[in-house]
Amino acid sequence: MSPPTGSEPDGNAAYGHKPFKRSRSHFADRITADGRDGWPVEAGRYRLVVSRACPWASRSLVSRRLLGLEDALSLAVADPIQDDRSWRFTLDEGGRDPVLGIAYLSEAYEAREPGYLGGVSVPAIVDVPSGKLVTNDFQQITLDFATEWTALHRPGAPDLYPERLRDEIDEVMDGIYRDVNNGVYRAGFASGQEEYDAAYHDVFRRLDLVSERLKDQRYLVGDTLTEADIRLFTTLVRFDAVYHGHFKCNRSKLTEIPVLWAYARDLFQTPGFGDTVDFDHIKQHYYRVHTGINPTGIVPLGPDLSGWGTPHHREQLGGRPFGDGTPPE
Repeated sequence: MSPPTGSEPDGNAAYGHKPFKRSRSHFADRITADGRDGWPVEAGRYRLVVSRACPWASRSLVSRRLLGLEDALSLAVADPIQDDRSWRFTLDEGGRDPVLGIAYLSEAYEAREPGYLGGVSVPAIVDVPSGKLVTNDFQQITLDFATEWTALHRPGAPDLYPERLRDEIDEVMDGIYRDVNNGVYRAGFASGQEEYDAAYHDVFRRLDLVSERLKDQRYLVGDTLTEADIRLFTTLVRFDAVYHGHFKCNRSKLTEIPVLWAYARDLFQTPGFGDTVDFDHIKQHYYRVHTGINPTGIVPLGPDLSGWGTPHHREQLGGRPFGDGTPPE
């Protein structure tokens, strides 16, 4: 995540005061098996930088864990609270990432493009030897994990982007991205009533469609977990904690939408999903950083999180979470 139009000093206070537009990923090089962009897949060479608060970065955390890339791709976790220089490594001793040696992710952006003035977003992958940012293309990173990093997958890793289902997966993900993943931001950062109304209706229209789709099938596409489920989950798991109140997406809580609440719990209880979630980081970031829409910076104590571990009964629909593979340890 990054400020709507870059990392200008008033970026956090600007939320909700000017039209929201998600920035395109400025650095879209790909790390591939054949290294065609100059970045070959190589164990130990790259470092994944995330915030556990960010839904876009959380996709990469889930994918990395499901595919067993932890040993091949090291992880840096940024402080959920940003300052004017964006993501920082204050969770680490001395306020610097122990591998990259930098205090701010922006330093890796600067190493890649001196004088860069755009937004600094996560997820980001940094080349450890050079300290340069490789990519911040959140839409492509996890697809490449699934298709280009296969030589480094763990034994039993699932196929999260099966070739025979890619057209359907892409179609489902496109609607979910436009109306749900990005729709909650369009609602939360709306600067006018009409803008907010349109986004609000898009969010719940799509959630109703997805709920109908999942009524009789356990997963979004096919009978196993795919990239589509990862992308929907990272928004759903934040819904009641931040999007319902903070972003005013309040027609219903997730817990009031029976099919989606059961589906979200099913995924949360699947190894690789819930064990990557940090609700404290999520709430601290949204409520304390978005001063334009929450100027007091007060972080709510709720919601009650105990329901995430309750039975969901989705296994009755069949399906095989990992296909012919196995869950991560």
